[in-house]
Amino acid sequence: MLWEIGVDGCDVRILRARLGLDSGYASRLLRSLESAGLVTVTASPRDARVRTAHLTKKGRAERALLDRRSDALAESMLEPLTEDAKRRLVAAMAEVERLLITPVIRIDEVDPDDPRARYCLHEYFSELDRRFQAGFDPAVSRRADADEMRAPAGVFLVARLRDEPVGCGGLKLHDDAPAEIKRMWVAPTARGLGVGRRLLDELERRAVAHGRRTVQLDTNGTLVEAIAMYRGAGYRRVNAFNDEPYADHWFEKKLR
Repeated sequence: MLWEIGVDGCDVRILRARLGLDSGYASRLLRSLESAGLVTVTASPRDARVRTAHLTKKGRAERALLDRRSDALAESMLEPLTEDAKRRLVAAMAEVERLLITPVIRIDEVDPDDPRARYCLHEYFSELDRRFQAGFDPAVSRRADADEMRAPAGVFLVARLRDEPVGCGGLKLHDDAPAEIKRMWVAPTARGLGVGRRLLDELERRAVAHGRRTVQLDTNGTLVEAIAMYRGAGYRRVNAFNDEPYADHWFEKKLR
């Protein structure tokens, strides 16, 4: 549990999902860690209804000790292997992980104010703020409010892995313009599993179901992974169709 809480903290409901624990047992474990001075549990600043666990200074030291012991064990297991064998082992492990995890990822439509959606959006904004040279302020960006991505005005999807939200994407269904994809994000821990492409495909399918034949999106050149995905999905670069201050790439796709 100390490892899953991590240096940045973790929502309690996500801890339960990751570790496969029922609510009562997870609460008892957290109380035990709190009593030992390793963990604090407080209301999340994003949503007072959500509890978040954080490591104390003592907890971080304990986690670091466990990490060192785990690393030493892994190194002892890998030591007999050649460098080529190590690379092959890592590649094989990654493939096994992808094959086992991908089928259990679920994509559902949720209300944009759902706690899972709010968690994804918070993580999305935080990542943009880290990656953009001048940071990111949602108040400066063009609007993509909850009402604009809630039926019948739009759609908001959340991808979940064992009930943990690991990605999201929104769709704005304009009356007199192409549908617009917004807030595409995949958690770093779920990248490489095809989550982004599945979200994109589902948003396109929803656009077609609502009678739209063209979909557009804007993005920033810093997000090279997203741009590669859009190009691979058949999007072509077009002239700017909005005044998004953080965008320098605009894409469009004709839907069948």
